Amino acid sequence: MSQRFFELYDDVYVPGRWHLDNPTDRQGREVDDPWVFRSGEPVRIEGRLKVPIEHAGRALDFSLAGLSVPVVHVRAANIFTELAPDDVQLLPVDLEGQPDQYLILVATRLIPCIDERASRIRLWTHEDGLPHKVGQYASVRDMRIDPSRVGDARVFRARGWPGPLLISGDLKEALERAGITGVKFEEV
Repeated sequence: MSQRFFELYDDVYVPGRWHLDNPTDRQGREVDDPWVFRSGEPVRIEGRLKVPIEHAGRALDFSLAGLSVPVVHVRAANIFTELAPDDVQLLPVDLEGQPDQYLILVATRLIPCIDERASRIRLWTHEDGLPHKVGQYASVRDMRIDPSRVGDARVFRARGWPGPLLISGDLKEALERAGITGVKFEEV
């Protein structure tokens, strides 16, 4: 039986939930390159980060802050470090008014695993006017991955389309068993 994988994303339909803004440094300045948190590689950040609360509401165990940066409660972080210690980096972050510990979750693996035949792919072409992007993914819809290319990874991003945070089926089940709030899954 082959391993199943899922995109992990934010359940935006949780009633009364909070919404988080872009990560900042201690002085409230946005991080130089906020996309680094979604690059599929470990990040180097000087100093402790803050994530402003854009809209107050119910705190969740898993949220996507601005620019889809995953922010997790320490309960969720513990599950990730227990089941996927080599696949994640956790960066402490302050959330105003929150006494609990939260962390930015960075997937540290970038794997060339997209099943191009099973996914709806559009590549950049010369006609798009961006010569440096020709041949790269312009869009990936209904993404499916080839599990045989994932190896032992349990948390990762797909090379060429690193936006979605991808996790293994056993990690999904562990998050569900623990009652982690704010999570939503779609099989890839």
